[in-house]
Amino acid sequence: MASAAILPELATQVLIPVAAAVGIAFAVLQWVLVSKVRLTPERRADGGAPKSGPSDYLIEEEEGLNDHNVVVKCAEIQSAISEGATSFLFTEYKYVGLFMSIFAVLIFLFLGSVEGFSTKSQPCHYSKDKTCKPALANAIFSTIAFVLGAVTSLVSGFLGMKIATYANARTTLEARKGVGKAFITAFRSGAVMGFLLAASGLLVLYIAINLFGIYYGDDWEGLFEAITGYGLGGSSMALFGRVGGGIYTKAADVGADLVGKVERNIPEDDPRNPAVIADNVGDNVGDIAGMGSDLFGSYAESSCAALVVASISSFGINHEFTPMVYPLLVSSVGIIACLITTLFATDFFEIKAVDEIEPALKKQLIISTVVMTIGIALVSWLGLPYTFTIFNFGVQKTVQSWQLFLCVAVGLWAGLIIGFVTEYYTSNAYSPVQDVADSCRTGAATNVIFGLALGYKSVIIPIFAIAFSIFLSFSLAAMYGVAVAALGMLSTIATGLAIDAYGPISDNAGGIAEMAGMSHRIRERTDALDAAGNTTAAIGKGFAIGSAALVSLALFGAFVSRAAISTVDVLTPKVFIGLIVGAMLPYWFSAMTMKSVGSAALKMVEEVRRQFNTIPGLMEGTTKPDYATCVKISTDASIKEMIPPGALVMLTPLIVGILFGVETLSGVLAGALVSGVQIAISASNTGGAWDNAKKYIEAGASEHARTLGPKGSDPHKAAVIGDTIGDPLKDTSGPSLNILIKLMAVESLVFAPFFATHGGILFKWL
Repeated sequence: MASAAILPELATQVLIPVAAAVGIAFAVLQWVLVSKVRLTPERRADGGAPKSGPSDYLIEEEEGLNDHNVVVKCAEIQSAISEGATSFLFTEYKYVGLFMSIFAVLIFLFLGSVEGFSTKSQPCHYSKDKTCKPALANAIFSTIAFVLGAVTSLVSGFLGMKIATYANARTTLEARKGVGKAFITAFRSGAVMGFLLAASGLLVLYIAINLFGIYYGDDWEGLFEAITGYGLGGSSMALFGRVGGGIYTKAADVGADLVGKVERNIPEDDPRNPAVIADNVGDNVGDIAGMGSDLFGSYAESSCAALVVASISSFGINHEFTPMVYPLLVSSVGIIACLITTLFATDFFEIKAVDEIEPALKKQLIISTVVMTIGIALVSWLGLPYTFTIFNFGVQKTVQSWQLFLCVAVGLWAGLIIGFVTEYYTSNAYSPVQDVADSCRTGAATNVIFGLALGYKSVIIPIFAIAFSIFLSFSLAAMYGVAVAALGMLSTIATGLAIDAYGPISDNAGGIAEMAGMSHRIRERTDALDAAGNTTAAIGKGFAIGSAALVSLALFGAFVSRAAISTVDVLTPKVFIGLIVGAMLPYWFSAMTMKSVGSAALKMVEEVRRQFNTIPGLMEGTTKPDYATCVKISTDASIKEMIPPGALVMLTPLIVGILFGVETLSGVLAGALVSGVQIAISASNTGGAWDNAKKYIEAGASEHARTLGPKGSDPHKAAVIGDTIGDPLKDTSGPSLNILIKLMAVESLVFAPFFATHGGILFKWL
């Protein structure tokens, strides 16, 4: 007789929503603290500018700036960025909403037709002697779950963007008081997004499980199969957010860099550059809204994959609620662990110098991982029986609670390893990026060669870390072990997102400082914040790609079981053709997204050149550029260009499943997973290295860097070209690929009943 979990069902039902509520409350508290930085100047009684402390008198004197004018200018720029970002997202969401409606109808029609829209109970798929709810119920609830996941993903991305645009000018103004104050403002703003997203994702999933459970009752197999629609909805929206936002931001960035920096030799974020507002808007819609939706999708899918496998294991068979929702308990503890970790950055220690920024962000990753390891041990001890069985391709495998703890922990620590390897290859504090910078001496060609080599090499250790995680977790607890390892990697999502959102906020803060005409010292501080943020953004992408590999494998395992495939034999023609086509898809997708950025950037370059050539007084700074036209070019291009890559990813599983059947589809999923992970890691790291090589030369912090500079020198121009090539790699193609491999896997799982019943039309005819 299997033992029971220590934690009773009632305590679990209370603990999960309370943890989510604590996360939301903490996000609100951080937002309140950020909002205390004023963006509306007040006059003193003596008619002068206001002072918030004695040091402010010195600052104004040092900077030689009128406080009132600077604050007004910063507020104006922030308003323009916020309006541009909001306008773009609303335009994007109109198109995405239409897609969501059509796809929801498809889910209902495909899944409902499995049993001819019958309302009679059917024999259960895994236990034929029992009866389960009709396929029509699965169709209805999967559709509802899809819409829930999609809406949560969109809201997460939108709120993240609003918070970031609210905080960027406040970070700029705080930089006048010192780098520590600016860091805290940027980090707190990132934490608002991190905690809001982690907590809302958990809360909506918890509520959906309980509400669906009212109808499904004892049919846990059907309940958790329907819940997978939640992951599909989250990732579908993330794909369009990532691709659309990525095309937007890089079109503006490439246009601004090529004409402004290379041709006109003016600084980055110079207000004379017409593409500068579009560039700052792009940071928010691509890196904040896109990344938020992406990591929410990963979280939703890893939870759904674990729940599906658990529902056909002893937890589901014996109706043990607490062990069943173990993935949600892990996420709940993750929110509390990240909350404790955040206090180390904002309250327990103060940053006093520029060189303390990057170590402070790295400490966040280490502290959250250590605290979370203790949390996982606690939740595994309280929430799991000592022994239980896990479904393993048709048989039940006996597992002990400590083995499941190891699975989650190995995913968590593998994430940290991937993060630090990514940092080593993308931070200009280490030799790989310094070598790339040094290669700029002989021009752009050698810079490109060194950058590509670095990206390919940076794949090695992350792949070994992922391989080890898969081997250990699968050996211990089959596909359920792989799913919870992915969840372990994402359990510190609140901290990961806080660090990730911090980067674009700091980048925007630097741009606002430049456009507001603030002093060189302020710009140095915001540049230091931005350089650290660039590296941490690369770490965030490393986490997202690593977790995507584990999530995709877990979803793949669930799909194979649901589609009743006993083994996936790569030597059979049906599977092998799927394998080779699947391996090609990431290349096709990358080609589409990179060409989209190139096409949009071409229009942007032409417009920026036109304005410099035809608007009198623009270079002298006596006339304002036409920012709105550049914003419109980026918006129109990204909306138009995001549809073909999105359609490729969404339609491939449907076409392959219907025409060629589940065996070929299993080959496609395996091929896309294997090649997609490699390309995603190398693309993200190559782009990150080129970006930081350019910043290394610009900062001139070491003797070596000074020999390559200053800005405008030939090595610097070569570095700018490398950075421009790397932009679509690191911010459009690379990050979107992890969504491709997850989304195809979760879509295949949702449609598995239909494919198993009606799929393989071509092979039936042949």
